[in-house]
Amino acid sequence: MRRDVFQAIADPTRRAIIALIALQSMTPNSIAEHFDTTRQAVSKHLRILTECELVKQEHKGREIYYTLELERMKEIDKWLEQFREIWETRFNQLDTLLQTIQNQQT
Repeated sequence: MRRDVFQAIADPTRRAIIALIALQSMTPNSIAEHFDTTRQAVSKHLRILTECELVKQEHKGREIYYTLELERMKEIDKWLEQFREIWETRFNQLDTLLQTIQNQQT
């Protein structure tokens, strides 16, 4: 089952996992050490992130390491860029309005 990437990153624990493995590949046990939850709960989050192709698994010996899938993150960033431009325009308009109001008061 392919999950929606935005539902996956809506969860704060999954966002925290993404932040952790952005720095280095980690095993489920090492990821679980950073959370006040069970290893099974972390594994469930990892499965969802893997299904969304935000992380990938690498088998090294008997261990499974999870790594951030940078290309998938770039796709999300590219999609968000359109909204970033809208926000920037609106903030610039607000700055202009506030400057105008401030100039009128002086």
